[in-house]
Amino acid sequence: MMREGWLFLLALCVCHLAREVGGEVSVNMVGDSEVYMGDSAEIRCQYNFLQNASMVMVQWFVRDHRGSRVRISYSDLTMQKVDENTNYTDRISISGDSGGENLTIVDVKLSDEREFFCQVDGLAAGSNEGKFHLRVFDPPEPPVIEAVNYGVSVTSALPSKVATCEATKGFPQPNITWYRNHKPLSLKHGQVNVITLLSKDSTGLYTVQSELQYKVTREDKDAHFSCEVSYYVPWAVRTVESKTVNISVHYPTNEIKMWKELPVGLVKEGDTVQIRCHGDGNPPPTITFKREQHTELEAYNNLLVLKDVTRRDSGMYHCHSLDLDSVSGDKDVMGNLQLTVHYLDPAVVVPKDSEVMLKGENLTATCNALSSLETSTVWLKNGVEIKNGNVLHLQDATFDTAGHYNCEVTVPTLPGLRTSGSVHIIVQGAPQLRDVKREVDVIEKVGKWVNLTCDVRGYPRPIVTWSGPSISGWREVVRKETEDFVQSIVTLKITRDTDAVAVCNATNKLGAETKIYTIRSIPIVTPAAQNTADNSGVIIVVIIISILLLAILGSVLYFLYKKGKLPCGRSGKQEINKEKTNKDDIVVEMKADKTEESVLLKGVNGDKKPPTDQ
Repeated sequence: MMREGWLFLLALCVCHLAREVGGEVSVNMVGDSEVYMGDSAEIRCQYNFLQNASMVMVQWFVRDHRGSRVRISYSDLTMQKVDENTNYTDRISISGDSGGENLTIVDVKLSDEREFFCQVDGLAAGSNEGKFHLRVFDPPEPPVIEAVNYGVSVTSALPSKVATCEATKGFPQPNITWYRNHKPLSLKHGQVNVITLLSKDSTGLYTVQSELQYKVTREDKDAHFSCEVSYYVPWAVRTVESKTVNISVHYPTNEIKMWKELPVGLVKEGDTVQIRCHGDGNPPPTITFKREQHTELEAYNNLLVLKDVTRRDSGMYHCHSLDLDSVSGDKDVMGNLQLTVHYLDPAVVVPKDSEVMLKGENLTATCNALSSLETSTVWLKNGVEIKNGNVLHLQDATFDTAGHYNCEVTVPTLPGLRTSGSVHIIVQGAPQLRDVKREVDVIEKVGKWVNLTCDVRGYPRPIVTWSGPSISGWREVVRKETEDFVQSIVTLKITRDTDAVAVCNATNKLGAETKIYTIRSIPIVTPAAQNTADNSGVIIVVIIISILLLAILGSVLYFLYKKGKLPCGRSGKQEINKEKTNKDDIVVEMKADKTEESVLLKGVNGDKKPPTDQ
């Protein structure tokens, strides 16, 4: 009862509570005025008496949500006490010194954002109180932005909803700002409008929802929208920007592009042509294809396919779009494409198919093909190019002129276009031997086989026969025939009595030609005769060598005589005894088996010389 009495007297003596300085004591409140939720806050109540106070009482109060004061602690020189059954009973602590007292709050809550009062009473020394406002902060979650999942039409008369942005669980209330291409959007009547919804959950945290309403234009199809949330923190303001979103803008078609996708380059007959149309509206309009005055053509996904085209498919093609998103609703946009199908007709060769010429005649052949583009023509024979151009001149025809001539017509600017034609030239004439020799001698050993060849050209094709009355046992082994050529080969065996003539006869209605083979046989040499011939050869070689040796010996003797090395000389005479022989003729006779050959060596000595000159 006594303590309550003191409190009553103290309350009567308190002056105006809103003043920080009153009576004879000054009170100053310092501390953490701004803190994050969940942190600790410390508030210091500093007081100063102008005269000594024999007793000091300090009481802490808070203002509740009804505006009333609620005491949370009391202290004097003898005690410090935290009041029971308050929201701060378990979360505050008191500590003091001669100059003041500290109030510490742990696990700060949103409800702690309020006014705290420190009431100081020094009895006769005076009394006063101080006030301290504590602010609590809790940053919100990062903003979440969502664009509408449907198209926004530029034809709408009023701004349309394009996106929403939400920031949750923040304290104090966050703010949201909208951006287009990273530039802030300001409210503008008929163009930009923002609707904001604010809610608060049971914990006291705020959630802000913002809706952007925007009048889109065609250029907004590439625009990026974002939102930014700004919020307070102790002694600062922070911002967090959302991701960017793009919206689907619906706008009418102003232009249609029409192009040929395939084939690349010029179009020729037989190609498959793909023509595509694309309108610049969104969503892409449905397009119909037409060709000049014809009915609608069947197409799929804005693609027209023309298979195996001909020159009749050439012409002007159109694609139409009836844009339902246009303001008038019946705006007809059209694209055009001129299609030209190039062609190359079959080659026409004159003369046609085949032509018969007489030897020595001249002929002019032409090759032409109708085309939509400039052409190039070449003539070929046996795969070899012989003339460039559509006209071929054949002059002074021979059998070599005959043959198959092809002309190829191409289009240089369109390699796929190609045609060809041909003419077969026949040269008419009497038979003519391919070999210039009309008489041939054939000499072969007895028992050997020989081939006799007869190659003849001519038109009509010559009839080739062989004649040889004295030849027997011969036969034809090869016969080749074309329209103007015949090859015949006969074979026969050489015998001892084969000395004859074989004749190749070639005839047609224009003349005849012959080739004569004169055949002679060579006897076979026996081994004995071969040996005799070989021995005779050896003997001749020996005799020649002997003569050479005698000549060398005579030269040596003559040399020694001239040098005086021999005893015979000019001063004396020596007789040389010789067998009597005939000086004019020396006959050497040599015999071989069953064969006899003689070699006669004759020496002409001339006049007899004295011994000194020998």
